Amino acid sequence: MPKKNYIDIEIDKLTNSIENIETGESFDTKIVRLAIKDIKLIAKADWRFDWRKEIKDETREVYKLSTVENPTIIQGLISIEEKSDHLFMHLVESAKFNKGKSKMYVGVPGNIVAYACKKSFDSGHDGFVSFESKSALIDHYKKHLERFKLTGRNVY
Repeated sequence: MPKKNYIDIEIDKLTNSIENIETGESFDTKIVRLAIKDIKLIAKADWRFDWRKEIKDETREVYKLSTVENPTIIQGLISIEEKSDHLFMHLVESAKFNKGKSKMYVGVPGNIVAYACKKSFDSGHDGFVSFESKSALIDHYKKHLERFKLTGRNVY
């Protein structure tokens, strides 16, 4: 049986930017597709998932979220695959410094998932995306992403 990949994020806030937790300052974000030559930007020690493997998989597209002001600092990553009627999110991960109680920014996962929905709209799939959740987070996603359905179309 093939190994399944899982989403390892918690939607903490839905915003049009990311916010510094300490200062409340907002930073505009941009999402750019990563190429194989960009592997050097991803230090293995800073990420739970094997993003090098994702970039090399020709069936998937990997995108990085960064701030407009600091495009070389990766805030989060997503690996997606276009299916016949939707977009499948294989992996989504916030940078190490954006996880847990001591995270630096809120809004990273929301921005990444919003981008996947936009790509789905752009591809003619009406914004449909799917993913496999860890069982412990299913109720969390149901609660937080229900609201997202209403705002995701307008985020980007």
